[in-house]
Amino acid sequence: MQLMVLNGPNLNLLGSREPQVYGHTTLAQIMQALIDEAAPLGYTIVPYQSNHEGDLVDKVQLAKHEKYSGIIINPGGYTHTSVALRDAISAVDLPTVEVHLSNIHAREEFRHFSYIAPVALGQITGFGAMGYSLALRALTAYLDNRI
Repeated sequence: MQLMVLNGPNLNLLGSREPQVYGHTTLAQIMQALIDEAAPLGYTIVPYQSNHEGDLVDKVQLAKHEKYSGIIINPGGYTHTSVALRDAISAVDLPTVEVHLSNIHAREEFRHFSYIAPVALGQITGFGAMGYSLALRALTAYLDNRI
């Protein structure tokens, strides 16, 4: 089964962007670790990153048509602004887990609100790169009817 992993704006800068907040691990390293972790569970990870809202909306819609089993998404700054991304996730009706490297609830007030959270299975925030692994474990447990 395939899982789409979507990463929003500025996540391509991981490893060099504000390492005190986001760590030193690159997005490529995080995605490779996730691919390696998913394989023994019987899942294939298909990662994608874009700085453009419409690209992410297109990928969410594509996930339904290409028969993905679920989505892991770190919407980056679009978490707090994108009704379009929220509506796409709602429309495709695929189980989705929202991930954030930093604890968005412990940061600036504008980061506390997520348009994505109400249409996601859950939100994992504040555990750095490990958040993707936690999201994978939660999503596959849900898909395998273990939770």
